Amino acid sequence: MFLTHKLTYIGEQQTWSHHLRRNQMHQAIWALNGGIHIKQFQPPRPKPVPRNNSSSIISAFDMGISDEEWQRLQKAIDWPIPDQEITHLSQSTSPVHSTFSIVGLKESYKVGEKISVIITARDHNKNLKRYGGDYFKAKLFNAKLKASVYGEVVDHRNGTYSVALLLPWEGQAQVFVRLEHSSEVVQILKKYRESSFPRTHFSGYFEGPGPNKTRILEVVECNLKWGADGSWRKGDCCCEHKDIKTGTVWQCERPKKLSCDKLVRHSGGRLENPLNLFEQQLFTQNLTNVAIKGDKKIINILPSTAPIGTMEKCRSGMTTPVPAGFYLNDVWKSFVCNTRQFSPAQMANCLKNKIVYLMGDSTTRQWFEFLEIKVPGIKRMDLHTHPGGGPLMAVELKNNIIVHWRVHGVPLRFGKVMPITDLHYISNDIDEIAGGAHAVVVFTYCAHLVFHPITFYVYEVAKIRQSVVELLSRAPETTVVIKSGNTAGLKVCWICKVEYKIHPEDCYEGFIKAGALAHVYSIFCHHTEPSSYDCHFTVSIHQLYGRKGCSRVPLHKKNEIKNNNN
Repeated sequence: MFLTHKLTYIGEQQTWSHHLRRNQMHQAIWALNGGIHIKQFQPPRPKPVPRNNSSSIISAFDMGISDEEWQRLQKAIDWPIPDQEITHLSQSTSPVHSTFSIVGLKESYKVGEKISVIITARDHNKNLKRYGGDYFKAKLFNAKLKASVYGEVVDHRNGTYSVALLLPWEGQAQVFVRLEHSSEVVQILKKYRESSFPRTHFSGYFEGPGPNKTRILEVVECNLKWGADGSWRKGDCCCEHKDIKTGTVWQCERPKKLSCDKLVRHSGGRLENPLNLFEQQLFTQNLTNVAIKGDKKIINILPSTAPIGTMEKCRSGMTTPVPAGFYLNDVWKSFVCNTRQFSPAQMANCLKNKIVYLMGDSTTRQWFEFLEIKVPGIKRMDLHTHPGGGPLMAVELKNNIIVHWRVHGVPLRFGKVMPITDLHYISNDIDEIAGGAHAVVVFTYCAHLVFHPITFYVYEVAKIRQSVVELLSRAPETTVVIKSGNTAGLKVCWICKVEYKIHPEDCYEGFIKAGALAHVYSIFCHHTEPSSYDCHFTVSIHQLYGRKGCSRVPLHKKNEIKNNNN
């Protein structure tokens, strides 16, 4: 079982990651020195820089990382942009006129062979695009077999893209390609992603004693304060609530009657659309997440004597191919190592004598709800909290299983009103876990951050990294799993794709790229369909295997650490 491993790593279930080279995927903040040695983590000295309301001037020091790490991360998330100013809709990529074709299609193939697909991007005037940056997704599928496999789209930065699609099952298949976002839309997303413009607003509920034994309730607007001049309100306008450990500052308009310490509840507020009229045209529904026309010929796939995939047991040091696996008969088949479906009894046995800490958003809450349904005898405890907002707890006495779920701290866009004391930052919660062989920590951190600057996201993830490294230092037997964000709404899919490149996957037992599973499974989903829960859970509890090279002591405490974990 996966819980016997001290350090494990879930094979990269790559999303539709297309346009960035694969080696760039491993150049994010937490890339290690050859997978064997870890250099000392030394935050650079703060540099005096001009400040305004743009996240682009936030320094690496502000984010809690080194200049080298920030440069490496910027390279990893780099994306091509149009080579000219776009002033008319007709200049943007058209899903109607963009096409794909299969190169040299043969009468039949054998399982394990590949086909090549060329995507040609054209604008609304049918002109070939001269630059790249379009966000295409491609897969091979057979609806009758409930089979699909994704392909990595390569951007040639001249209006053409190529995809190599593996043929992993016997039978027939067709190619499906869709334009998720045009390069022009990606440019807009990137512009606002790097801005501190407050696109989302929140409500803070202040409550306290009034005259004649009454209670006063004041509801005001709240938001994140990020950077020295990153306030969304100017002057002496606001109450500032600073988390002592993370340093994150949450601002609320000063209530008229109550003091700042009377903030008791929180809820998501209104959304603000920053798009101008032209940008709104580019975001219209008929131009976003649209299938493009192409070669619909049936691909005939014959059986092969050569094995595909592997029956090898999951273990340390295994490499992850592209693609990492495929669906057949609605079941995920991994190319990394041997996976299987877990019966309810096997799930209970696997989790025996474990405390599972699920943290994050509603997608990890779905895992909690899944365990409630699947694990025999497990019962939810009544903590007198909202079932959607938590915190939640379930126990199974026979096998001594405890499962917790808690939502992460603000910014948090939950419509329900929640006690502010129930919103904990993930890094703080990890700091409170003693750890050990009985402890399993699972978290995700993405969806509620897409409205805020990428620099703040890096800052938060850097804090989580520090907490995880310290947890593994004091309790190396602890299992830690990170689940990447699902792709949320159609209009921020590219942002989620960028954000999962920022996660410190090198230092975790498991890294589940949920977007890959969801995208291959269906055309689009955020809250994964119930029938695919089994797949996600199977990956999380069985495909875990050791990964060498993760520091088990705080990076700032050692000059150079040789990892001797086997």
